[in-house]
Amino acid sequence: MENDARATAERDEQMIQEAYQDLLDGYLRSNHRKKVEIIERAFQFAKKAHAGVRRRSGEPYIMHPIAVAKIASQEIGLGSTSICAALLHDVVEDTDYTVEDIEQHFGPKIAQLVAGLTKISGGIFGDKASLQAENFRKLLLTMSEDIRVVLIKMADRLHNMRTLGSMAPNKRYKIAGETLYIYAPLAHRLGLFAIKTELEDLSFKHEHPDIYREISRKIEQSEEHRNKVFSDFAQPIMAKLDELGIKYEAKARLKSVYSIYNKMETKHLPFEEIYDLYAMRIVFECDDQSKEKSICWAIYSAITDLYQLHPTRTRDWIVTPKANGYQALHLTVMGPDGNWVEVQIRSRRMDEIAEKGFAAHWKYKIGEGDEESELNAWLKTIKDILDNPEPSAIDFLNTLKLNLFSSEIVVFTPEGDLVTLPAGATVLDLAFSLHSQIGMHCIAAKVNHKLVPLQTELKSGDQVEVLTSKNQMPLPEWADFMVTAKARTRLRKGLRTLRQPIVQKGNEMLTSWLAENNIEDSNFVITKLQGIFHVANRDDLCYQLGAEEIALGDFLIKPLRKAMQSSRRSNGIFSKIPLIGKMVSGASAEEETPAAPEHREINTKQVYHLRTDGGVPNYTLDTCCSPIPGDDVMGYINDAGEVEIHSLDCPQAQVLKAAYGSRIVATEWDNDATERFLAHIRMEGIDRMGILQEIIHLISTTMGIDMRKLDIEASGEVFHADLWIRVSDVDIVNNLCSGILGIDGVTRCTRIH
Repeated sequence: MENDARATAERDEQMIQEAYQDLLDGYLRSNHRKKVEIIERAFQFAKKAHAGVRRRSGEPYIMHPIAVAKIASQEIGLGSTSICAALLHDVVEDTDYTVEDIEQHFGPKIAQLVAGLTKISGGIFGDKASLQAENFRKLLLTMSEDIRVVLIKMADRLHNMRTLGSMAPNKRYKIAGETLYIYAPLAHRLGLFAIKTELEDLSFKHEHPDIYREISRKIEQSEEHRNKVFSDFAQPIMAKLDELGIKYEAKARLKSVYSIYNKMETKHLPFEEIYDLYAMRIVFECDDQSKEKSICWAIYSAITDLYQLHPTRTRDWIVTPKANGYQALHLTVMGPDGNWVEVQIRSRRMDEIAEKGFAAHWKYKIGEGDEESELNAWLKTIKDILDNPEPSAIDFLNTLKLNLFSSEIVVFTPEGDLVTLPAGATVLDLAFSLHSQIGMHCIAAKVNHKLVPLQTELKSGDQVEVLTSKNQMPLPEWADFMVTAKARTRLRKGLRTLRQPIVQKGNEMLTSWLAENNIEDSNFVITKLQGIFHVANRDDLCYQLGAEEIALGDFLIKPLRKAMQSSRRSNGIFSKIPLIGKMVSGASAEEETPAAPEHREINTKQVYHLRTDGGVPNYTLDTCCSPIPGDDVMGYINDAGEVEIHSLDCPQAQVLKAAYGSRIVATEWDNDATERFLAHIRMEGIDRMGILQEIIHLISTTMGIDMRKLDIEASGEVFHADLWIRVSDVDIVNNLCSGILGIDGVTRCTRIH
C-alpha cells in the first residue's frame, strides 16, 4: 500500500514538473522580458498551497493553475506578471493564504491581479440572480482596472471547458450555457478569436454530443474532396504571389463545428448544402507597418485578376478596424467549382492581433499614447451600463448581450470623427452615444445632408448631424428604436430622473390618504391598488397619482380594508411570495393571492426522467420552444417548483443556463407514447398538379399522423408550405420529412424549432 502511494506521488511529481517545464519553455520562446525567477517562486508557492488537493478529474490540483498560465502565456500572449497571477489565481480562494500574503511575496501588481480574480472566482455566477448580475458587474469593473484580469479569467474558463467531461450533467449544461451566452461573446469582443471559437465548439460538444459527432464525422469524410477543391483554387493564387516576391503563408481556414451547425439551423440546410466550409487565409510577412496596406491591395489585385469578384462582399477593415482591434482585407470570389470562396488577407501583425486580441497590441505598440485603444472606448460604454444596472439579472445580461456580439457599422460626424455602432443602430443610438443630453433632446438628424426622423437606421459611411431642441422631452417608446445597450441605459436613467419628482409627489399623496382612512401601507393593499388601476408596480401607481392621471376616492376603502383583513388572516404565509402580474378589479384578495407552491424535492445532481403519470406530465412546456421526445432538452426548476423543459438551443434556455445555473437539471425522456406534441414542418418545391394530394395521403393515410394545420402557397412554379402535426417523438418527424422528400417535386422538407 505504501509502495503504491509512493509510486503515485512520483508519477504526480513527474507530471507536474513536465507541465511546468512546458509552460516555461513556451515563455522563454516569447518576446517578453525573461523573468524566470519570479515565475519559479510563484509555481513553488502555488504547488505548496494546493499540495494534496485533487481536481474532480483525479489529477493534482496544481495542474489547473499551470494549464491556465500556459494558455495565458502561449495562446493569449501575456507576460510574467500574468503567468504568476494565473499560477496563484486559486490560492486565496481555496487556501488559508490572503491577498496580503501574495503582496508580501510577489508585490502589489500580482496581488492586485489575484485579488481581481478572487473577486470573480467560481465562474461569473453564483446561486441567486442578484448575485450573478453583481458578480458580472465585478468582472467588468475589474476589466477597467486591469484588462489582464479578464484575459486570465478567459484562460481559466477555457481550461475548465477543456476538462468539462468530469462534471455532472446539470453542471455541464450550466457551465456550457454561461460560456456560450457570456464568455464566448466577451472573447469575441476582446479580439480573442481562437478562444471564442474553441469555447463555442466545446459548449456545443457538451450540449449536443450526438450532433457534434455527426458533423465532425461528415467534415472528416469530406476532407479529401475539400483539400482537392482548395488546392485547385489556391495554386494559381500562390503562383501569382510567388511572382510578386511576397513572403506569405496560405492555408484553408475550416468553419468551426458550431458555426456549421448554426448555419444549418438558421438557413434550414443539410450539411451537404453548406458550400462555404472553408475560407482561404493569406498571412504575409512585413516588417514595415506603413507598407501593409499596399501589400494587402496588391494581393487583392492578383486574386481578382484570376477570379470573378463578388460585388458586395469586399470588407476593408484595414483603414477602419473593428471595435475589437481586428484588421484584415476580406474579398469573396467565384472558385473553379462555381462556389463562392472568401479570402482573408492579413499581415503577420494583423493575424496575431486577430488570434490573440488586445494582448498582441502591446507587442506592436509604437510608443506611449500611440492611439487610444478601441478597448478603452468599449470599457467606457460598459461602465455606463454598470453605473445604471438593470433591476433583474436577466435584463442586465440581455442589455450587455446587445453590445457584446454585434456586427458593426462606422458613421461620421459633421467634423469627420468616426463613431462605431452595432449594425441596425439608429439616429437615437448615435445621439445617446455622443452624450446623454444630446439623446434626451434629439428631435431629428441630417443623414448625408437629408433630414430624417429619430428612428432612421444608419448605414456604414453615413455622415450624420444630430439635431436637438430644448423643448424636446424623451419618451419611453424611444427604447423601441434603439439597438445599443448604452442608449437604452441612458434613456432609462433620463426617464427615471424626469419621473422622480412626480413619483415622490404621488407617494406622499398615497401615504397620506392611506393614513387618513386607517388603511395599512402593506404589500396586499398596494397589490390591490395595482390591480384596480392596472399598473405594474408601486412607482407606476405613484407616478399616475402625481401626474393626476388617476385619483384616490371612497370607492376604494371597502376593497382595501378587505385586502388588509386577508393579509392578517394569512399570518404572513404569503408575505414572502412575490405577486406577479395585474389583478382583476373587483376580485377578492383571497382569490388574487397565489397559493404557496408545493415544491417537490428535485435532486439537480441526478438525471430527471420526463414522463406522464396517469395523463399528467411531471414537467411543463414553455411557449418559447416546442421540444418533443428525442430532442436534446434541459430542465429548469421554476418559481413554482416545477421542471420547465426547454430545447438546449432555445434562446430562453441560453439565458436561464447563464443566469440561474443552480436551478438547471439534466433531463431524459422516458419511453411514453401516450402524450402528443406539436411539431412544425416547412416544405418547398416545384408545384405540379396533385402534389398536395400526395403529401396529405402520406401524412394521414400511409403514416397515420394527426395533422393540425396546413398553410400552403404557390407562386409561379414554386410552392411553400407550413405544416403542424401532433407526434409522440422526433423519429416520427424525421421519417415524415424523409418520406415527403421522396415525393416528386419536393426539394426541401425540414422541422422548424
